[in-house]
Amino acid sequence: MNHFANSLPPVIAVLPAAGIGSRMQADCPKQYLTIGQQTILEHAIHALLRHPRISQVIVAIGPDDRQFHRLPIAQDPRVRVTLGGQQRADSVMAGLQLAGDAEWVLVHDAARPCLHADDLERLLAITAHSMVGGILAAPVRDTMKRAEVGQNAISHTVERQDLWHALTPQLFPLALLKFCLQRALDEGATVTDEASALEHCGYHPLLIAGRSDNIKVTRPEDLALAAFYLTQLNH
Repeated sequence: MNHFANSLPPVIAVLPAAGIGSRMQADCPKQYLTIGQQTILEHAIHALLRHPRISQVIVAIGPDDRQFHRLPIAQDPRVRVTLGGQQRADSVMAGLQLAGDAEWVLVHDAARPCLHADDLERLLAITAHSMVGGILAAPVRDTMKRAEVGQNAISHTVERQDLWHALTPQLFPLALLKFCLQRALDEGATVTDEASALEHCGYHPLLIAGRSDNIKVTRPEDLALAAFYLTQLNH
């Protein structure tokens, strides 16, 4: 890493990990399913901590979580834990409250274990020139269909040009994200990711092209795919 990169400010990461992952049909929250010797959550945290600019990772867990503190990663001095909420936005906000006076904060899905170091490096680089932040995203490749309202029937084909799949991490100035997230929650906006809170307030975060293997484990078949991708990453 060059001297310029070293001069950029440290970044605090927040991982909302209070969800139960009902679509996984598993007997534990999906972030605690294992790939190799580690849980999905541990893979996600390690992918962040490998970068020298990530100074701290704050994990927001559910009130009934009895598993996180048993993980070896919980003993890492760079990892802190807080109590999350029912919705993702509540968990992120809880994490932001612990971020102190950090200049930049990064939010990453707890169930996204295959983050590549090159993608993280490209995202973090925007702190040198952006005042708004940005997200990792992948251009839509498939033909997109809009369904008839309430039916499993095609209404029409959606033009895929300029459509992107939103990924994580998502990276924003801490003060700006806190302001936008709180305003969006107060105004009853639909907040599906952190970028949507900024969009609600009129900001336009950058789209940083990321790898398509940065998958989120949400269904049983995703686990084997994530395991394959991690095998490739580690070679």
